[in-house]
Amino acid sequence: MNVQTPPTLMQLARQALLRNEALATSALEKLPRELFPGLFKDAFQGRHARVVKAMVEAWPFPCLPVGTLMKTPNLKTFLALLDGMDTHLDRRFHPRRENLQVLDLRQVSYDFWRIWTGRESGDGTAETVEEKRVVKVLPRYAMRRRLKVIVELCLWPNMREEQACFLQWAQQRKGSLQLLCTKMKIKALPVCTIKSLLNFQPQHIEELDLYLVYDLSSLECFVPCLGQMRSLHKLSLTFIKNTWRFGNRTTDTEEECARTLISQFPKFNCLQHLSLIGVYFMKNHMEQLLRCLTAPLETLTTTGFHLSQRDLNYFPLCHNLCQLKHLDMSGVVLSPLDPMPLQVLLQNVADTLQSLDLQGCRMKDSHLTHLIPALSQCSKLTKLNLYDNDFSTPILKDLLYHTANLRKLSVEQYPAPLQCYDESGCISVERFSHLCDELMDILRARRQPKGVSFAAYICRKCAARCVYDLATRLCYCLPLSREYDL
Repeated sequence: MNVQTPPTLMQLARQALLRNEALATSALEKLPRELFPGLFKDAFQGRHARVVKAMVEAWPFPCLPVGTLMKTPNLKTFLALLDGMDTHLDRRFHPRRENLQVLDLRQVSYDFWRIWTGRESGDGTAETVEEKRVVKVLPRYAMRRRLKVIVELCLWPNMREEQACFLQWAQQRKGSLQLLCTKMKIKALPVCTIKSLLNFQPQHIEELDLYLVYDLSSLECFVPCLGQMRSLHKLSLTFIKNTWRFGNRTTDTEEECARTLISQFPKFNCLQHLSLIGVYFMKNHMEQLLRCLTAPLETLTTTGFHLSQRDLNYFPLCHNLCQLKHLDMSGVVLSPLDPMPLQVLLQNVADTLQSLDLQGCRMKDSHLTHLIPALSQCSKLTKLNLYDNDFSTPILKDLLYHTANLRKLSVEQYPAPLQCYDESGCISVERFSHLCDELMDILRARRQPKGVSFAAYICRKCAARCVYDLATRLCYCLPLSREYDL
C-alpha cells in the first residue's frame, strides 16, 4: 500500500495563491525572493498564464532556467512567458529586483529548481553552480543590457508551434537579444531558410545534426556556415542523394564539394563526435578529412557509403583516432577490402573502445579471423554489433571463445551462422535454434551473458528477422512456413 506524503504548509500556501490569480499577481511585489521558484514552477506546470507573465516581469534572479519545465509545453503558457519577457525588455530593470540576464530554454537538468523548491526557508542568498556559470560566461554582453537567451532548436518543415512562435519572437527582437543556440537539428529545410536561422550567433553551436535531402549544390551553399561554428563538439551530417529529382552530378562537382567540406574541419578545435551518414562523395577523401582534425575524436560514424582501401588504410595511422570510444561502420562494405588496417585500429583503441558497430559490412570468415585477436583485447567494450555478416559456425565459436573475458559486454549482437541456411538461402528453424543453443552454451560456460542475440537476415517477405536470445523468435512468415527466403 502506497502512503502519499501530505503537502507541506508552503505547498498549500502556493496552491491557495494560484487559486486566486489576482491575489497572486498583486502579492509578487512583497513576495520574498526565496519563494519565487516554487510558485513559478507550480504556476508554469499548472498553466496559470497570467501568473507566469507577472512572475517573469518581477523575476528576482539573474537566470530563469525555464526549459527544464517544458517537457510537455503548453502554447498559451509559453506565450505568456514571452509576453513577460517583452515587458522586461521594455523596462530593462526592476526597481526592487536583480536584472534578469539569462533566459535558458534548454531541456537540461538544473539544480536550481531542486534546491529552491526543496527548501521551505532560507536567507535567499543561494546561487546554483549552473546559475553562476550560465550568467558569467560572457559578462560583456550583460554590460550592454542585452538579454541572453540559450536555446536548443529542432528545425523541421513541420516544427512545433511554440518553437515557430519563439523564432518569430526572437527575429523581431534580435536587437535586444543575444540568442545562443547550443544544439541544433535541421531536417530537409531550404538552404536560404537554414542560413537565415544560423545568423543567430553560429559560433556558439556545440551540436549540429544536419539532414539534407537535396543535391550537392544545397550542401555546397551550406558548408560555409559550418566554418563559423567554432565551438562544435558534435557534428552529424546525413546526406540523401536525390537523383530522381536532381539527376546525377558530375565527378568534378563531387570532388569540389568534398574539398569544400573538408576545408572547414581545421576550424573545429573542439570536435569530439563526428558522424557522416550517406556522404557518398567522401569516398577516397577520408584521409584528407582525418588529417584536418585538430583534436582526438571520441566517436566516429561512417555509414551508408563506401570506403576505399586508401580510406581504410589511413584509419590506424590517424593519431586523432587513437582514443575512440565509439566506432560505427555499419553498412560499409568491407568484403572487398583488406581488414588489416581495421585490425590495427582496434588494437590502437583497445584501452578506450566501448562500442563497435559493424552491422551489414558483408564480412566473411577471413575478415573476422583478422579481427578476433584485436577484439579480445578491447577490455572496456560494452556493445558489439555484428549482425548481417556471413560467418560460419566454427568462426563464431572461435570469436566467443576469445571474447569470453570481455565481462563488460552488455549488448552482443551476432549473425546467425551460415549453416542455418540451405542452398537456396532459406533458413531452417531447427538448425537455427540448435546452432544458437550451442553458441550460447559457449558463453554461459565462461561468463554470465547479459544481452546476447543471434539474428538471421531480414526476411524479404515480412521485413522481420528470426532472432535467438533467451528463446527463438521467428519472423512473421515462419509460423506458417518453417523457412523463409532471404
